[in-house]
Amino acid sequence: MVDTLGMVLNCFVSAANVADVKAASAMLAPVLEDLVRIEKILADQAYKGALVEVLEKAHHCVLEVTEKLGDGFVVAPWRWVVERTFSWLEKARRLCRDYEVLPENHEGVIYRSDDSVNATTFNR
Repeated sequence: MVDTLGMVLNCFVSAANVADVKAASAMLAPVLEDLVRIEKILADQAYKGALVEVLEKAHHCVLEVTEKLGDGFVVAPWRWVVERTFSWLEKARRLCRDYEVLPENHEGVIYRSDDSVNATTFNR
């Protein structure tokens, strides 16, 4: 989960057989409990369903799911922020291969890489 500047708010690394939709509540809950001023979360079409109601009832937060924008390739609004964050993190050599044994260790490397990216990008 990233904010509108592209800084990582929370990261959840799991096994490959866990769908993103199933892990979304485990990833979103700590962020929404700590950052109570979040009013809207933007997500793609995979997150339709019960997650919308859970977020509205428990955290008073709106989950805005992007609709299909047209035929072929159409750029979704705000998607570039997430993709830019991915490209920043891909510059970290520890993230280009799966060196970490535990998911928690990999999450730590993501946070550390994000800190170094933010230090170089936003200190200009």
